[in-house]
Amino acid sequence: MKKKDAIFFIFLTLFFSLFYFIPSLLDFYKKINSEHGMILSFVKFAILATLGEIIGLRVSIGNYYKKGFGIIPRAIVWGFLGLLINSAFIIFSTGVPNLLKYLGFSNSDIVSTNDFSLYKLFVAFSISLFMNTIFAPIMMTIHKITDRHIEMGSGKILNFFKPIKFGEILKTINWDVMYYFVFKKTIPLFWIPAHTITFILPAEYRVLFAAILGILLGVILAFASQMRKN
Repeated sequence: MKKKDAIFFIFLTLFFSLFYFIPSLLDFYKKINSEHGMILSFVKFAILATLGEIIGLRVSIGNYYKKGFGIIPRAIVWGFLGLLINSAFIIFSTGVPNLLKYLGFSNSDIVSTNDFSLYKLFVAFSISLFMNTIFAPIMMTIHKITDRHIEMGSGKILNFFKPIKFGEILKTINWDVMYYFVFKKTIPLFWIPAHTITFILPAEYRVLFAAILGILLGVILAFASQMRKN
């Protein structure tokens, strides 16, 4: 590990430690999250998921930045994806328990409690399964399209607001990597288990945990990018 990597990860550790060592900061987060959940979702994903892409860039090319990377456009995209993800959390965490209740399962709203049980694990897994098979592929494809749009605009903020050439970009996506790696491997092997844990957590921590998972997503995207080039 190089010196810049050590400094980078020490900074991250100190940042997240603040919420543990300063209870008032955590209380402030809970208050803002309960009153302005969507706004905070935008901020959390804009910061943490973009940070994940920066780490992914370090993994793929050995540096935390390159010309044309477009940090600000990527942060904007992740902010809006954060709104979609939070919306998906609300839709699936309420809809799937109602489906389970319709199918005859009792106490399907158990994920709204803070107690852990095997049944709560089952409900959380069911929510994650439906969300990641229905919503995740669409979200990942949208991210890939916007990612390519940023690259085509050389990472410039003004180019980012130009119309997206959906047809042209869809033709350039390596669908073998998208399907066989991103969809077929990362969804069942990583995202479904990870989001099962997400829905076991108290509701106020779910979007934050998902945003932290966005850091890992950046690393996964870096590997996918490498596979595309090989």
